[in-house]
Amino acid sequence: MTERDAQPTAQRDPAFSETQGGPEETHNEARQDRPQAAEAEAVQENGAEVSTDTTAAGLPEAAIPELVIISGMSGAGRSTAAKCLEDLGWFVVDNLPPALIPTMVELGARSQGNVARIAVVVDVRGRRFFDNLRESLADLDSRGVTRRIVFLESSDDALVRRFESVRRPHPLQGDGRIVDGIAAERELLRELRGDADLVIDTSSLNVHELRAKMDAQFAGEEEPELRATVMSFGFKYGLPVDADLVADMRFLPNPHWVPELRPYTGLNEEVSAYVFNQPGAKEFLDRYAELLRLVATGYRREGKRYVTIAIGCTGGKHRSVAVSEKLAARLAAEGVETVVVHRDMGRE
Repeated sequence: MTERDAQPTAQRDPAFSETQGGPEETHNEARQDRPQAAEAEAVQENGAEVSTDTTAAGLPEAAIPELVIISGMSGAGRSTAAKCLEDLGWFVVDNLPPALIPTMVELGARSQGNVARIAVVVDVRGRRFFDNLRESLADLDSRGVTRRIVFLESSDDALVRRFESVRRPHPLQGDGRIVDGIAAERELLRELRGDADLVIDTSSLNVHELRAKMDAQFAGEEEPELRATVMSFGFKYGLPVDADLVADMRFLPNPHWVPELRPYTGLNEEVSAYVFNQPGAKEFLDRYAELLRLVATGYRREGKRYVTIAIGCTGGKHRSVAVSEKLAARLAAEGVETVVVHRDMGRE
């Protein structure tokens, strides 16, 4: 993934251009070409005001489009995520000021079903957009809009490499270093990251792997109650920053010290059998699956749709891989849509 992913997708909506102002001729042409956008204008030809409240306008609830807000660190892949949604049929608007998000949703609601899903990319290029973001989100909630926040995360080291590889400054670094801009942005986005429905760490992902993750979350026609990512990892490579829950498999004997098993991974049947024949392994799987059922019920109740469960061992090759596979199968059998990711397998 390169810094190019952090650049605009160049998706602009005519209604957004009108909001920004411009020559009267351009404004009138946009009204002729987009009669539905004209309905959303605050003033009709006779001077009477038109309400911008979707509910007050009498629009059916089914007409309100689904909304995804894409944000995150510069260089973490926001544009790639946006392009993926665009390929899946979403209407994508890049770098839209948050104050205009409710207006964008209303225009979609007036499109008679032509714009059923909207994705909006918001980031620090707007500099002041966070001043209005919380107010806009509260407005959307009051209108009953189904909205989700996708946050793209990445490590400082990965971000520095990406900016240096394209020889571009960080948008917030000013006269300082790249790391200064990254630190400022991370602090600015801290609250939004905490409110995110889905956090994707792209530190070790390439463009295709990020697209695969987005496809796994948004390609389905029906929205499941809960989606889970079960990720194996090695503690010696660091904790996954996007993990919601972390389990440590280092209480089990390491197959690495069994010469005939060392070359293989936890995907091998003999390695898996060795792991689950150890005292406590099957009991852990049973009790942890039971715990996850309890947690999943709470997540659904709180409206959380995505959970990342990290299973770790020393190198992320044997124990964590074997347990992740079994746990994912348990979750899938219970109706949870599950994706398995082996982050560190093959790194040795």
